[in-house]
Amino acid sequence: MANVVLGAQWGDEGKGKLVDILAQESDIVCRAAGGNNAGHTIIANGVPYDFHMLPSGLVNDSCISVIGNGVVVHLANLFSEIEANVKKGLKVNPERLKISDRAHLVFDFHQVVDGLNEGALGGKSLGTTRKGIGPTYSSKMSRSGVRVHHLLNNWDDFVTRYHKCLDGLQKQYGFEYNADEELKRCKEYRDKVRPFVLDSIPYVHDAINAKKNVLVEGANAIMLDIDFGTYPYVTSSNTGIGGVCTGLGLPPRKIGKVFGVVKAYTTRVGAGPFPTEQLNSVGEHLQTVGREYGVTTGRKRRCGWLDVVVLRHSHMLNDYTSMNLTKLDILDQLDEVQIGVAYVHNGKRYTDFPADLDMLTDSTVEYETLPGWKSDISNCRKYEELPQNCRRYIERVEELLGVPIEWIGVGPGRDAMVVKVPASVSQASEAKKQKVN
Repeated sequence: MANVVLGAQWGDEGKGKLVDILAQESDIVCRAAGGNNAGHTIIANGVPYDFHMLPSGLVNDSCISVIGNGVVVHLANLFSEIEANVKKGLKVNPERLKISDRAHLVFDFHQVVDGLNEGALGGKSLGTTRKGIGPTYSSKMSRSGVRVHHLLNNWDDFVTRYHKCLDGLQKQYGFEYNADEELKRCKEYRDKVRPFVLDSIPYVHDAINAKKNVLVEGANAIMLDIDFGTYPYVTSSNTGIGGVCTGLGLPPRKIGKVFGVVKAYTTRVGAGPFPTEQLNSVGEHLQTVGREYGVTTGRKRRCGWLDVVVLRHSHMLNDYTSMNLTKLDILDQLDEVQIGVAYVHNGKRYTDFPADLDMLTDSTVEYETLPGWKSDISNCRKYEELPQNCRRYIERVEELLGVPIEWIGVGPGRDAMVVKVPASVSQASEAKKQKVN
């Protein structure tokens, strides 16, 4: 079985840290969707590692990382990321990193088109990272895309496919482009990438059948899903559990536990509706104290209170086994904390997330207010060490979602994580003690 870590909000929840912890006991860590528009930061032994396309499992020396067929790969950025992490001491080589031969290639002209699309939208731009991810997925769906195996197997055929893809976009967007320069770079990367490439489908299935520990690391998050997010302010792939199945070739019965990662408040990057956003001192506090800047873009993240309507929607789609509540320490200094529990539109109360973005814009949020804990929790390592009001906040989130919170992030470091034993396990343990006594 493959266990899965997914983002439960709009991304940037801190998935990489949980993956890093779980990767210590994993044999293989896989990426299933997205490209270098994603971003994870892991701090291990005092060293910060930034991952965009590479799976975070690379921090574990004994773990193999797989970039699946659902990922789109920009070769220049991939090797730039590899080189940056090798300089920090990571071992990244063909024995430790595998790339699916079915993955689609992102070309520089896809990035040009991404910028043209955003520019054409003007004030209503989607806020993409302009990394060419959307146009690459568009090429894939229009069946004009180019895959990794095309690059490796037949150069003349690759060149033909490359020009077909480029010509179609030039006819549509009317831009000048130096194809010869990029093809020259592709030829150089051809031999460089070859040792990393394999058919990832049997590779992952063989690992699961051999009872190896396989972990899947989600990119982006469910509210950026092309089908279930705040469309059109979304990414171009399926970022939930469905994308894991199609992005790695895994049938649902091969999926084990699904861990949702949720920030103790809410953030998002780029345009789009954000019901609990706080354009006030609270939002400034979350942004400043939480160091809310995008790993990939460096943009400031918009900040607001935790939104349970979003999380309920997220849980319905992904069916989380348990959750990781991250960055709880950012709320330490607040007198009170709020949780958005419903939307009110034209006098009617809604607890399900709507498809109509205009409805979101015209809605107000119904909040529950809880007292803050006004103390530093960054040194807590046991659940019982957390202040009472802090535990009350955690347990209220659990009640509202009906999902146990298993991990609680209280700081940026690898060790700054509180493990919370589920109530059922704790009660069973206590009953066993009483029986023995």
